[in-house]
Amino acid sequence: MEVLPDTLEQLAARLDMLERRVCALEHPSEAPALQPVVYAPLPAPVAEALPFAQAAGIFSVLGKAMLGIAGAYVLRAVAEQTTLPKLAVAAVAIAYAIFWLAWAARAKTGEWLASTIYASTSALILGPMLWELTLRFKVLSPPVTASVLSGFVMGASVLAWKRDIAPVIWVANTAAALVALALLVATHDMPPFIAALLLMVLVCEISVGRNHELSVRPLVAAAADVASWALVFVYSSAPNTRTEYPPLSAVKLLTPAFLLFLIYAVSVTLRTVEQKRKITVFETIQTLIAFLLAACSLLYFVQGTGAAVLGVICLVLSAATYGLFFVFLRSATERRNLRVFAAWSAALLLVGSWLTLPPNWLVPWLGVAALAATVPGARKGWVTLEHQSLLYLGAAAVASGLPGYAFNSLAGNLPAANWNVCLVAAFAVACYAAASSLVADRSGRRWCQLVSAVLAVCAMAALLVHGAFALGIAGDAFHIAFIRTFVTCALALALAFCGSRWQRVELNWIAYAALVFVAAKLLFEDLRHGHLAFIAASIFVFAVTLIAVPRLARMGQRI
Repeated sequence: MEVLPDTLEQLAARLDMLERRVCALEHPSEAPALQPVVYAPLPAPVAEALPFAQAAGIFSVLGKAMLGIAGAYVLRAVAEQTTLPKLAVAAVAIAYAIFWLAWAARAKTGEWLASTIYASTSALILGPMLWELTLRFKVLSPPVTASVLSGFVMGASVLAWKRDIAPVIWVANTAAALVALALLVATHDMPPFIAALLLMVLVCEISVGRNHELSVRPLVAAAADVASWALVFVYSSAPNTRTEYPPLSAVKLLTPAFLLFLIYAVSVTLRTVEQKRKITVFETIQTLIAFLLAACSLLYFVQGTGAAVLGVICLVLSAATYGLFFVFLRSATERRNLRVFAAWSAALLLVGSWLTLPPNWLVPWLGVAALAATVPGARKGWVTLEHQSLLYLGAAAVASGLPGYAFNSLAGNLPAANWNVCLVAAFAVACYAAASSLVADRSGRRWCQLVSAVLAVCAMAALLVHGAFALGIAGDAFHIAFIRTFVTCALALALAFCGSRWQRVELNWIAYAALVFVAAKLLFEDLRHGHLAFIAASIFVFAVTLIAVPRLARMGQRI
């Protein structure tokens, strides 16, 4: 009876509300305006439910990972304190680590943290376990351990291939690379673990070739580089310093570095030529590192003929890269590919020529190479080939001894006859003439012609001075000083005339540079060693040249 008044009040309120609604329906014009609906904000506990849920998920994942680590300790205790075959326990432990790797690969899309934690759990189980099974319990031999590491990486790649689960690939490759490097040092048995690292490199390159970009490539490549260099470093030392390491044949010592170079060379070629991809900075540097490791292996482990074999390999690779270079010249889709293959081809040709050819053949061979690069470069407007021609011509000058010969002929003690300088002068003149006659617009390539002209002028000046004394002219100090001044001034006049006559401004530049050289020579040689009459003659010749060169140069401007 006490609730009856409250109930009656509620019924009255509801009847009043119904009457107002009926009145509003019967008289819509008199109905009050509808009030806008106001949505109340969610209460604070609902808004904070999401972070709490995420935190709970993270704690759950960490708890599962800790259970996995606990299981690994159980397996270790079983292996240490029971009479069960340790090989069987090792197989169970390996399967247990693979189970966690598979669980990491089955994580839902976007749950990268769970995938990373489960993959790390797998690595933390496998790494220490392989260390103890290999070094402490002696259950697994180094080749078997390396095979397990290879299988671990390949399994991770297969599991993560379709969905591109980066954490699984990163953790698996990083852990396997570190364990392989550690066991390589601890067991003193290098080839199995180097083979595992090379397999990891191959898997990464195949993945990239299938358009699965892997950011872990540099790390795997660095591990393989370190392992290959460790092999070269250890086995190139004296035998009495590596008694703990087993002896290896030359084939086993050469194979790792050459396989590493072969993997990257084939990968880069397929990506740049077949897939039309731009070569990356990593691929450029890594291919060079792999080649240097292969070259060091050949030089250290093939005594006597290693340098010659390396030279032949360089020449063959130079021919191959030149073929790719001309392929890129025709398509010209990626300028970086063009520049990289041009640099490789030129460097390989120089190294191969230096290692295989005798000194008497080196200068003409490099001169022919310079001329062969100048003609098509100037005809087609390929600046890269013109730069290579200058590189070959400079190498020929160095091989002939032109720098020292020219300096001694023009400013030092007279050297002995050097016929290779004549070849360099001839090739330099031929390259300059070919470039000047074939290139219509020389403004962008002026400095290329300047270098060949400078080499030709230096060689001819040295030869003229040496030839003057070879004809029987007196060889006193003041005679030498005057003849050097006369020859240099005569060349300056000839250069100024030719520059103005054929509109070759680079020849005028060299003429003015010759005047500067003569001025310094008068101060440091003629005035110090010369006779008064010959000093006067040298000053007179220089004065006439100083007046005539600017006038000859201006003649070309008026024309």
